Amino acid sequence: MKCLKNGLSSNQASLLLHNLGFNEIKQSKPKKWYNYFFSSLFSPFNAILLGIVFILIYTDVLLPENPSYANILVIIFLVLTSTFLEFFEEYRSNKAAQKLKELVATTTSVIRDNKEIKIPIREVVVGDIVNLSAGSMIPADLRILEAKDLYVSQSSLTGESDDVKKTVNTDIKLENIDNISDLDTICFMGTNVISGAAKGVVIKTGDSTYFGKVANTITSGKPKTSFQKGIESISKLLIRFMLILIPIVFILNAWKHDNLTAFTFAVAIAIGITPLLLPVILSSCLSKGAVKMSKKKTIVKKLDSIQSLGGMNILCTDKTGTLTKDQIVLEKYLDINGNEDTRILKHAFINAFFQTGLKSNMDESIIDRGLKNGMEEFEKKYTKIDEIPFDFSRRRLSVIVTDGTKKQMITKGAVEEILNICTMVDYQGEVSKITKEIKENIKQISKSLNKEGLRVVAVCQKNDINSIKNFDVSVEKNMVLMGFIGFLDPPKESAKESVEKLNKAGIRVIVLTGDNAEVTRCVCNKVNINSKNIILGNQIERLPDMAVKRLLKNTNIFAKLSPIQKARIVRLLKESGNIVGYMGDGINDSPSLTNSDVGISVDTAVDIAKESADIILLEKDLNVLLDGVQER
Repeated sequence: MKCLKNGLSSNQASLLLHNLGFNEIKQSKPKKWYNYFFSSLFSPFNAILLGIVFILIYTDVLLPENPSYANILVIIFLVLTSTFLEFFEEYRSNKAAQKLKELVATTTSVIRDNKEIKIPIREVVVGDIVNLSAGSMIPADLRILEAKDLYVSQSSLTGESDDVKKTVNTDIKLENIDNISDLDTICFMGTNVISGAAKGVVIKTGDSTYFGKVANTITSGKPKTSFQKGIESISKLLIRFMLILIPIVFILNAWKHDNLTAFTFAVAIAIGITPLLLPVILSSCLSKGAVKMSKKKTIVKKLDSIQSLGGMNILCTDKTGTLTKDQIVLEKYLDINGNEDTRILKHAFINAFFQTGLKSNMDESIIDRGLKNGMEEFEKKYTKIDEIPFDFSRRRLSVIVTDGTKKQMITKGAVEEILNICTMVDYQGEVSKITKEIKENIKQISKSLNKEGLRVVAVCQKNDINSIKNFDVSVEKNMVLMGFIGFLDPPKESAKESVEKLNKAGIRVIVLTGDNAEVTRCVCNKVNINSKNIILGNQIERLPDMAVKRLLKNTNIFAKLSPIQKARIVRLLKESGNIVGYMGDGINDSPSLTNSDVGISVDTAVDIAKESADIILLEKDLNVLLDGVQER
């Protein structure tokens, strides 16, 4: 479609919406009530009972002179009772899950009738011009028309933590593209803007988007649980018995009685070996369990998953938000010798406050700590001149400010990258050349902080820049290292007790995270998870399945993992005979949620994760999960 500079008109948008439908993913659309009803009606046991009903219609109604409906009515009553019990509970739970999604009404800015307006994401159509800024969610697949320092996080879609720069024109050759997500002129639905601003035209919506195709792949064909396999196995066994017994009993009785009597007796034998009350007992017990679990802040989407939750012997979980509070706190601000120095906090505060990109948890914690230390005066004292945005090749961000007399560039970023651009160090106001010994000491301090569970960021500055007019990456050199800031995502107070209770309940907790190994080790030590062995993603990448299975016997922590590696570990645990639960909340967790015996998500998770999950917790807390397990 030809892109209109002034956007679509309201009439054009209405017509396109009518013809193409809403901008929704099929897998995220709520199922109709009859989908749940028929799924419950045609369960394996009910199918057997309904088959018996059809036989009884022939033997008890059509053949006899005096028809009898008693057996038929009893069986139909039992079938309907079990069906309605399961249907009501699953439908109610899934409606509750759907309401969780509707709590947040997401909108986006588009140009319609030459005016910028906000509309619900589901009403976006092909040809819409979308305005993007830091923090925006990409509402559909877009072709970039204008961009300034645009960086997009695709981690929820691809699992890669590095943000991607998007531009109007590309230098990438098609033959060098391994995946469509590598295209740097296209923004994909489900991703979000980290920094910069842009305009884009919608080229794909709904199921046509790359997100839609991924969602269709990862939410289809969930493997059967051990409980479902057991029910199917018993059902098949009963059917085999019937197929064998009915002809044998009929033939043996046909010698002494008429064919009708012999056939009726054979059918009676078939009914006798069928546990007529089993479907009702199963449905009523599972429904009762689901009601009790709902009172424990646990929504059960699929009743069968209750048995899997109760039988679970391994829980795979992430670290952030489950074992930790997911609240980054600025814990330390240190000079190059590891001594506390408020000058480091001051420079970090100015950098975090004046940057224009989407502020991360770390930036927020820096600003919060700075304000608590009375640094609000710097908001007025300094004026921002320019900024060199963060990118993942440099792994740092610079802001250029002035206090009216001199310009100053302040940069913060990863320790290694900051060391690479520093030639001097500042210790207690005295500047000296950086030496090899100083560098080694700095690396050692950083490593020590990691072992304490802190994420470390270095801070540096440059003052002799008054004559510089245009600031770019080339200016980031010959800088003066100031010191470090250390962030802590502290463990939850309840995490240690929850892990111990899960272990006592026979559930082994395995941590699967993409975070740093030393930080993970520190957190796991505090919550009493054995951290003697930590295996990294790049280590298991080179190992065959059998070798990884051996590692899984005595390893509880896997760090620096990709989503594919997480899913592989879940698969191998299941192949080893375990009943595996997986707790996750991102799009990239969906393959593992789908492949596990019981997928557990939270109410704040992305839609596809909630759709893939069997159970949804109303709080991302192991205590809530533990309560659910105990109520199974």
